[in-house]
Amino acid sequence: MLAKTYGSAVFGVDATIITIEVNVGQGLGFYMVGLADSAVKESQQRVEASLKHFGYKMPRQKLVVNLAPADIRKEGSAYDLPIAICTLQCSDQLVCVRDPGDYIILGELSLDGILRPIKGVLPIAIQARKQGFKGIVLPAENASEAAIVNNLDVIAVETLADAIGFFKGTKDIEPLLVDTRDLFFTSQNDYEADFEHVQGQENIKRALEITAAGGHNAIMIGPPGAGKTMLAKRIPSILPPLSLPEALETTKIHSVAGRLGKQATLVSRRPFRSPHHSISDVALVGGGSYPQPGEISLAHNGVLFLDELPEFKRSVLEVMRQPLEERKVSISRAKMAVEYPSNFMLIASMNPCPCGYYNHPEKDCVCGPGVVQKYLNKISGPLLDRIDLHVEVTPVSFEQISSTRKSESSEQIRERVISARQRQTERFQNYKEIYSNAMMTPEMVKQICIINDAGKMLLRKAMERLGLSARAYDRILKVSRTIADLADSDDIKVEHLAEAIQYRSLDRENWAG
Repeated sequence: MLAKTYGSAVFGVDATIITIEVNVGQGLGFYMVGLADSAVKESQQRVEASLKHFGYKMPRQKLVVNLAPADIRKEGSAYDLPIAICTLQCSDQLVCVRDPGDYIILGELSLDGILRPIKGVLPIAIQARKQGFKGIVLPAENASEAAIVNNLDVIAVETLADAIGFFKGTKDIEPLLVDTRDLFFTSQNDYEADFEHVQGQENIKRALEITAAGGHNAIMIGPPGAGKTMLAKRIPSILPPLSLPEALETTKIHSVAGRLGKQATLVSRRPFRSPHHSISDVALVGGGSYPQPGEISLAHNGVLFLDELPEFKRSVLEVMRQPLEERKVSISRAKMAVEYPSNFMLIASMNPCPCGYYNHPEKDCVCGPGVVQKYLNKISGPLLDRIDLHVEVTPVSFEQISSTRKSESSEQIRERVISARQRQTERFQNYKEIYSNAMMTPEMVKQICIINDAGKMLLRKAMERLGLSARAYDRILKVSRTIADLADSDDIKVEHLAEAIQYRSLDRENWAG
């Protein structure tokens, strides 16, 4: 006899429907075909133990399991449950009232028949609805994630017996309904870190407000203990809230990577990823034998914070250059190629020198001649070229730390950021995949960032007197456009340019001289 059910495989952030066919015939042995990896082939032992636990038998005949299409690599343990259901069907141990062919069936079986959670449920549920399946049968711990998708019956099962009872018609399981949108909108503003808890550093807060308003990349340079990391952690709290499409895309990536956790629903807040400086290039951009998303994709629609930037390996920093420009990363292997989105804001921090006290107002730098420049040279020009704002962070005085005056809250700053982003949305509505000032091409900068004669004079003098490099020109114009947006100004004024110029510290040829 032949039985057929449907499962799914995930490649990149998209799913492909897999047909699971089981045939029992004359002969002996268990055979699995269809380009399955070791975890899939080991399902025989898990399925057999689970069936015996609930009083069913594994057929003692030739049993062939086919996973189609046969040219697609199958990996993981999510095929245990559909193989078990198929095996019972084709051995006449299960007569179905509900047709398993109407459902995508997923789940890893433990030896006692309890279902364990799997990865990548959200893209699978989206694909199931797209291809007209009635519903999806899966472990209870993954049900909330699948329930994000509308018009799809989500059948949550705890054990193999629950799934058998559901298809036999002896157990009624109501489809799970979760008001994910209500949960999404109520938890959007739940940030533990808030700018109102930061005393002093008003100039740094202003720089980070500009960064958030234009989607710019920024680097903070300052001595140890000046508050660089603390300020960076608060950036997500001033970014515009995630839209539903952005939240769905972000959730898909975290689902594929298995980072959502139990009973997870839509990701409601912008991601903040802060990898250690010992990270490998594969862990940062993604990859592996079976490609998985890296930190830059997990930071999609959010912030990637690299603390102590010069301490990262040179090769790790260099692999970021292309994703920073294209806002996606393509990972190619001999048998497959996957693409992950990576539209993130890069926020970096660093000490100005190995000892940390170069340019410190009170402490002396003990680094030898040329050491400061050598330290700064760990960051390549092409990478620095992709960072719009260079912000010098100075220590906070005792008077500022001990002050009881309440600082401006993240919510107040966020309102100005949202207003500036709305202006940019209107400005770029006719441009494809451009929605913030930081994403403008050089041609767009010439068309949009028009400055008057006084502005040109100021910019010329700044480049000559401060020794600014040529690559700073476009960056200054982009940042000044964002400053003008925050000021609700249609034109870039001289004061906007002047403020933008001060955020190019590392471009000054004498900065580390």
